[in-house]
Amino acid sequence: MIIIDVKDSEGIDRALKRYKRKQREIKILKELRNRRYFTKPSVKRRNEILDAAYRDRVYNDKN
Repeated sequence: MIIIDVKDSEGIDRALKRYKRKQREIKILKELRNRRYFTKPSVKRRNEILDAAYRDRVYNDKN
């Protein structure tokens, strides 16, 4: 659970911005989406390899 202490002089916009930043840093949404469905370890590894190959291809196209 994320806890944000809101100070008296702080506006709601600023507190919301800190909340969103903290949420991004601890990757809550990514973890929830990953846990929605079970993925076999072999499929997970295959996806990691395909993602790495894609990133490598994009990087090499730029250079």
